Amino acid sequence: MKAFLKKFHVTKRVFSYPYVLFMLLFVVVPLVMIFAYAFMDNDHNFTFENFKIFFTSQSSLYVLGNSLFVGVVTTVICLILGYPVAYILSKSKNAGKVMVLLFVLPMWVNFLIRTLATKAIFLAIGVELGMGTVLFGMVYNYLPFMILPLHTAICSIDKSYIEAAKDLGADGSTVFLKTILPLSKSGIMSGITMVFIPTISTFAISQLLSNGKIFLFGDSIELKFSQDMYGVGAVMSLVMLAFVLISSFVMNHYNKNNVNVGRSLW
Repeated sequence: MKAFLKKFHVTKRVFSYPYVLFMLLFVVVPLVMIFAYAFMDNDHNFTFENFKIFFTSQSSLYVLGNSLFVGVVTTVICLILGYPVAYILSKSKNAGKVMVLLFVLPMWVNFLIRTLATKAIFLAIGVELGMGTVLFGMVYNYLPFMILPLHTAICSIDKSYIEAAKDLGADGSTVFLKTILPLSKSGIMSGITMVFIPTISTFAISQLLSNGKIFLFGDSIELKFSQDMYGVGAVMSLVMLAFVLISSFVMNHYNKNNVNVGRSLW
C-alpha cells in the first residue's frame, strides 16, 4: 500500500511538469525579457534612458491619462448598468440563468468581430466615430465582466442576513443599502478590476471605433514594439503591470475585509 501511494505521489508530480514548463516559457520568461529590455538600449547596454523617454514624453503621458479616463468612465458605466441587472437576475432562478447565459454568449465571439460589427452599425446610421463610440464599444465588450462577478456575489449572500434585517423592521431600500450592498463588495471590486484593467490595456477597439483618432495605452505599447522601440515599450508594459498588481492588491484587501462585514448591518 505504501509503495502504491508513493508511486501515485510521484505520478502526480510528473503531471505537474507540463504546467510548470508552460509557466516558465509563457509567464516567467516574457516577464524577465520585459524587465531586461526596460533597462537596455539598442546596443544592449544598461541604461535608464527608456524610463526618461517615457516619463518626459508628453504624448505618452497624454495617452496614459486618456487611457485612465476611458478606463474610469467605462468602469463606472458598467457598474451603474451591471449592478441592477445582476441584482434582478439573482432574484429569478431559472430565468436568471438563461439571462446570464445571454450576457455571456457575446463573449464567445471574438472581440474584433464584435467591434467591427459595432463600427458597421455606427457608420450605417450615420454616427460620427469618436470618444462616444469608443466608450460605447468598451461598455459593450466589458459589461459581462462586471455582471458575472456581481451576480455571483449577490447570489452567495447568506439569506439569513436579509431575513434578520427585515425582522428588525428594515424596509426594502434599507435592506439593500445596509445589507446587500455591503455584502456584495467583493463582487464590486472583482468587477471593477475585470473591467478597468482590460479597458486601459486593450488595443484595436479604440482605433477601430474612432478611425484612429483615439489612442489608448495598449495601442501605444503595440506601436512601440512594432517600431522596434523595445525599451520604451517594455517600460510601458511595466507601468501596465504596476496597475495590474495594485488592482489585485486592492481587490484582495477588500475580499479579506468583506468576510465579516455582515456582522454590522446598521
